[in-house]
Amino acid sequence: MRIVWIVIVLIGLAILNSALYIIQEPEQAIITQFGKPVGDPIDTPGLKFKIPLIQRVHRFEKRFLEWDGDANELPTKDKRFIWVDTYARWRISDPLQFFKRLRDERGAQTRLDDILDGETRNAIANHELVEVIRSSNRQPVNSEALPEDEVVLASIDTGRERIRAEVLTKSQERTSDLGIEILDVQFKRINYVEDVRRKVYERMIAERQRIADRFRSEGQGQASRIRGEKDRDLKMITSEAYRQAREIIGRADAQVTRIYADAYNQSAQSRDFYDFLRTMETYKTTVDSQTTLVLSTQGDFYKWLEGSGGGR
Repeated sequence: MRIVWIVIVLIGLAILNSALYIIQEPEQAIITQFGKPVGDPIDTPGLKFKIPLIQRVHRFEKRFLEWDGDANELPTKDKRFIWVDTYARWRISDPLQFFKRLRDERGAQTRLDDILDGETRNAIANHELVEVIRSSNRQPVNSEALPEDEVVLASIDTGRERIRAEVLTKSQERTSDLGIEILDVQFKRINYVEDVRRKVYERMIAERQRIADRFRSEGQGQASRIRGEKDRDLKMITSEAYRQAREIIGRADAQVTRIYADAYNQSAQSRDFYDFLRTMETYKTTVDSQTTLVLSTQGDFYKWLEGSGGGR
């Protein structure tokens, strides 16, 4: 009898455990009975009840979920191939509809692969390459230093941000009846394929080289002009300095001549004294202790020496 009661208690506990379940804060759930949904979705946390053994709980994430697509090689409208890597964020907005259409997250990821990859491919194919890789009609850095014909950035009408928004809008339309909501779509990376990348690099290098050559040519022209101006200014300064020096020398010579003339035109005594001083200066510069003089009796040297011995 005791064994029977123990079995009954265990069966009761099993039935009670099957009837009780807990919904966590980040979860939402639906109840199915014989595989078909019953009742409304459950999105509030706490302890819940269901019919044991007959009904089953299906739990779904209430938080934002990630979709990370594979990088695909896609053609643009102008027949350029690029690698596009896309990711998105989504959530289960209607658990009941989500269960009916997709069953679980794996089915949702597969469906999102078709929708998001397809819309991305369509958007890229409907726009030219310049529209995909650029977001605005910005001016090149230091564009004011370049002539107008060097500004090579073409004007765009759409841009990458509007293309991204287009992918998001159309994807949301296609998932509106799946019980999910796509919150955001972003281009994680856009890159050229290898052949196009190599040609772009070569064109960029050639363009930079051409601009560098033009700057070098302009620099050499400026250097030649500066050197020419320097030589011209140097010659003008040298010529002006030479002219001023000759004028100063001429004025000095004229002043010396005038002083000599004034001194010579003084009285005979003053002239004799002047001649004496000039003769003494000559003795000082030409005669030393080793000098032997041979003088003419008619010369000034002899005259002053004789005059000095005669008591003058």
